[in-house]
Amino acid sequence: MQFSIAIATDADSWRVVRRAEELGFARAWFYDTQMLSADPFVAMAAAAIRTTKIRLDTGVLIPSNRLAPVAANAFASLNKLAPGRIDFGVGTGFTGRRAMGLGAIKLADVEEYVRVVLALLRGETVEAEIERKKRLIRLLNPELGLINARDPIPLWVAASGPRARALTAKLGAGWIATAGDVEAAVAAMADMQERRMAAGRGAEPLESVVLTGGAILEEGEPADSPRAIAQAGPRAAMLLHRAADAALVGLPMMAPMPPSVAEAVAGYVELARKFTPQGAHYLENHRGHLMFVKPEERRFITAELIRRTTYTATEKELKERFAALAEAGYSEIAVQIVPGQEHAIEDWGRIRRAFT
Repeated sequence: MQFSIAIATDADSWRVVRRAEELGFARAWFYDTQMLSADPFVAMAAAAIRTTKIRLDTGVLIPSNRLAPVAANAFASLNKLAPGRIDFGVGTGFTGRRAMGLGAIKLADVEEYVRVVLALLRGETVEAEIERKKRLIRLLNPELGLINARDPIPLWVAASGPRARALTAKLGAGWIATAGDVEAAVAAMADMQERRMAAGRGAEPLESVVLTGGAILEEGEPADSPRAIAQAGPRAAMLLHRAADAALVGLPMMAPMPPSVAEAVAGYVELARKFTPQGAHYLENHRGHLMFVKPEERRFITAELIRRTTYTATEKELKERFAALAEAGYSEIAVQIVPGQEHAIEDWGRIRRAFT
């Protein structure tokens, strides 16, 4: 089992990424959330210059944010700074699009985007639709050495539902999974293995990461302690934000609602109905998403919500959970390092060392 970090991208993210490298973490996943945090390619470039071993990954790139040729060039540019240490993580878009009031893009569009990006990185001439017209394109001057398209850039796909997992299997990509509890993660892995068998990839090894967050509790420390709220609360609040999107504009929940947190979630949704400007609730709903707990939403982030949606427990309990994920077939755990809580990486480093 490998361990990695996930970060709300900052131009100075290289500082925590360099510390992650020193502590033996395998990767750093950079969020592509343009209305909430910094540009991932800028931050990854800074990290590439200041590290030597850790892999640098988009976690995850949203196709609608930039043209496929632009993304291919950006990956090849990073690959010159950190040869063979760059990964192409992609998904349909959640935070980065919902913060603009938009839903996810179609899986068919993700597949087409991946096709074009990977073909360009292989040096191929590829047909792509740009400004509603199909045209042939390719990277024209690789021999100048301005970019690096020689070293491979592996593909990872974020897939929470069965159709997305089927696409991941079809593409033979690494799998980025999100699950706040072991039971859901084990069920998702079973489904993914079925999808891979159906795609004829059952015999191939599967690289898979659970992208999550949480806090390591001291003995007797409640799950809603100030420290736990600071470190795990932003991830727990995702369920509140999803519920508000579902209730106010009909966007999908993406995960079932645990009955034990239904009252807290309903209370937050009622609060969200009052967000202004009316018709653009998402501006307030997604403020602080995955980064901090807004004062007005604090009362809805209960100990039960944190326990249900994050990996928040004692060190002993977390080691048991992660061992169960490894036994289920996951190869990596990525824990979110919240802005302002960078010191938490030292605690997660202790967990990582237990699995070496």
